[in-house]
Amino acid sequence: MGGGNTAARGSKANSPRNSHTKTGIDVLEEQQFAPLRGKRVGLITNHTGVDSSGRRTIDVLAHARGVKLVALFSPEHGIAGRMDAAVANATDDATGLPIYSLYGETRRPTAEMFANLDALVYDIQDAGVRFYTYVTTMGYCMEQAAKQHIAFFVLDRPDIIGGEVIEGPMLDPDKLSFVAYFPLPVRFAMTLGELARMFNAENEIGADLHVIAMQDWRRDEAYDQTGLTWIAPSPNLRTLRAAFLYPGIEILQAGAVSVGRGTDAPFERFGAPWIHGSELAAELKRRHIPGLKVAPAEFTPDDGVYKGKRCEGVSLAVTNRVSFRAMLMGLEIIEALEKLYPHDFQVEKTIELLGSQSTVERLKRGDDPRAIIAGWSADLEKFEAMRRKYLLYP
Repeated sequence: MGGGNTAARGSKANSPRNSHTKTGIDVLEEQQFAPLRGKRVGLITNHTGVDSSGRRTIDVLAHARGVKLVALFSPEHGIAGRMDAAVANATDDATGLPIYSLYGETRRPTAEMFANLDALVYDIQDAGVRFYTYVTTMGYCMEQAAKQHIAFFVLDRPDIIGGEVIEGPMLDPDKLSFVAYFPLPVRFAMTLGELARMFNAENEIGADLHVIAMQDWRRDEAYDQTGLTWIAPSPNLRTLRAAFLYPGIEILQAGAVSVGRGTDAPFERFGAPWIHGSELAAELKRRHIPGLKVAPAEFTPDDGVYKGKRCEGVSLAVTNRVSFRAMLMGLEIIEALEKLYPHDFQVEKTIELLGSQSTVERLKRGDDPRAIIAGWSADLEKFEAMRRKYLLYP
């Protein structure tokens, strides 16, 4: 299994295709909204909820014959996907519908929010990473829907970084949080529809769950192989290039490192005022991280931990998706920072997103990253066996 990672089949990481993935909203339109007819519907969505014609799912459902759309719910970053702070309740300009924020005064929907609904529809593009909070928002909404006996529909979308490669330590059971809804590895290789099936069964949520599955999506396809138009899932995850790097770079931030927020290339560079870029780049090159190109970088972020301060660090580019593993990269970077800057880098704080105390302890000891990854294998094999029961796509 290669340290618990499921390798991508073949070498078609960037191959073109003639067909076009139909997401859940496209399939629902083809069904003429039959599952929702006669129902009062609440829609959990944001700017990524669009059909293949670019129409917002909000507007599609608002004008769907026999469907009564009565309320909207927004996750972190808001309905337009632009906010990097708490989000207030609002009103949708086009439809006049109320928008209840699930990243404001509360992160869990209340019974009052779901009052008078017959069905909830979830249509948001996820990033395929455990600590991306759209996963938790879905879980919380499923729990409340089950309590109020409201049917829950997931309009499925691709895992943007592909549905085969599984990476990272399993979450420690005592570290559940808003950035860790369920014991998953960092990269779980599942769509939100598949995750919803897993959460419903394994957490015994008991929701009346319906997944509107995609048509013509294969697990070995990344987003740029689907024929779908790219929409940045959140303000800083702007490119698919960054999405492949994100699982291994975001974990650095809690350790007092800028991960490029407040620059023109978030997650494609990282640094700090105490880093020497050429020194760190040389150390990472010496480690021979497969599929990764590194170079010294300088930047001054206008947001984040070192706002307005000049940082040196490293720029990153994936040169081979098939061989590249974000978590190996992340661990190698952590070890390099701990080796070169032990008085500045706060390795113990990476537990916030790594979610594995044993992994952090091994990093502090200086264990080889490849040995650490090999140590995840037994847990990941158990996860893969469980995961297999909920997969919807070949």
